[in-house]
Amino acid sequence: MDGVLVHEGKALPGAAEFVRTLREAGRPFLVLTNNSIYTERDLRARLRGAGIDVPEGAIWTSALATAQFLVDQVPGGSAYAIGEAGLTTALYEAGYTLTETDPDYVVLGETRTYSFEAITRAVRLIQGGARFIATNPDVTGPSAQGDVPATGAVAAMITAATGRSPYFVGKPNPMMFRSALNRIDAHSETTAMVGDRMDTDVVAGIEAGLQTFLVLTGSTREHQVETFPFRPGAVVPSIQDLIGLV
Repeated sequence: MDGVLVHEGKALPGAAEFVRTLREAGRPFLVLTNNSIYTERDLRARLRGAGIDVPEGAIWTSALATAQFLVDQVPGGSAYAIGEAGLTTALYEAGYTLTETDPDYVVLGETRTYSFEAITRAVRLIQGGARFIATNPDVTGPSAQGDVPATGAVAAMITAATGRSPYFVGKPNPMMFRSALNRIDAHSETTAMVGDRMDTDVVAGIEAGLQTFLVLTGSTREHQVETFPFRPGAVVPSIQDLIGLV
């Protein structure tokens, strides 16, 4: 989503036309984001504000992927969640009970205000036997004032206190893409991934068996591509250059 379709709330060149072309062609697709703060409804509204019309059902977040993973592991389980509505809503709608008492899992996501009290409770629950899950490994997130600590950084704190590392569901774990493929009943052999980061999008796409396209409108710059031990299927200036492939 960010760096491919939008940047700082504004649509990137060709983004709206690319999505419109997908929909007109009847191509199943999902817009993916590691951000677990927002619900699908929130994200749809943000995209519409940028002039990009994406249905709620075509949005897949690390929170939704995490909820699906937990349901596959322990259906009808319980969790102590640190995060915003995107995470708690996904867990609740997946049939999970949110509790502070003897949960099956501690689930860490992003929040605008990490509470020391909540982190302390998470540490004690994990020490008491709860399994540790995190929505994504991103250590920082953007803000108007600069980078802020994100899920990965707080996970490292909890790991240091407990000696227990979390299982990260979001990118670069290919689990994120595999759950997305299942969501739209697609097969890796006939699916492509368009991303802006070599270290999360492209590597996860390759490991999930997808065709990969790197756009240069986000995090990874063209000169950095050669520094990685893997390569995308193609590198293009922006998603505008992929419209003709739909």
